[in-house]
Amino acid sequence: MGEELSKIEKPLVENYREKRKLYFVPLLFTPKELPDDFKELIDRYWEQVQAQLVNLEEKMGKVNAVFHELVAAGGEEGVESIEQLNPSSYKLAKSIVDGGAELCALEDPEILTEFMDWMKCLTIGLQNKSVMDRVFEFYTESFNKRNNHIAVKIDETLKEKQTGILFMREGHNIQFSGDIELFYVSPPGLDEIKRWMRQQESKGPDPAEQNKGSFSN
Repeated sequence: MGEELSKIEKPLVENYREKRKLYFVPLLFTPKELPDDFKELIDRYWEQVQAQLVNLEEKMGKVNAVFHELVAAGGEEGVESIEQLNPSSYKLAKSIVDGGAELCALEDPEILTEFMDWMKCLTIGLQNKSVMDRVFEFYTESFNKRNNHIAVKIDETLKEKQTGILFMREGHNIQFSGDIELFYVSPPGLDEIKRWMRQQESKGPDPAEQNKGSFSN
């Protein structure tokens, strides 16, 4: 997915300056209360993302437009939405906007709510296969509609030689415009977070915690 800056030779950097560019930052949504060791990993990840973005801007030029998943408003209203959604990405997005970039609306409210409602339907545990198939069909349709809207929105917003940054979860399958050079921001901290999550999943629930309510004095 996109180019890795460390693999780009200096002559190519000059070529990229003349093109439209999009920096993709994997978005991590986390609850407010986190284990200390996991919080350290999250904080380290965002510090590394910021460092890589500084490196990209030094080589490729400043970011002109900021896009953030689940945000349907631009300007100050959009910045406030990010603050409510994800304090970690908010700090970085706010600093980029304060540096002169524009926060641009990414989502269409109607398409987004339709997509989220069908996704909720899939997570409630449907029992009938026919119903499940129909719901999945509608979910897939809304998923593709949302992806298409996001791709078109970014394509229409980024002008010649401009650079955008997109904060979004991985696994989106968006097909960006062919003339936009995509750069994937993936610091070591991302792998550390994924490894921590896999380790937690492999441990399973704590039997002691499960049995707390099973005994009485």
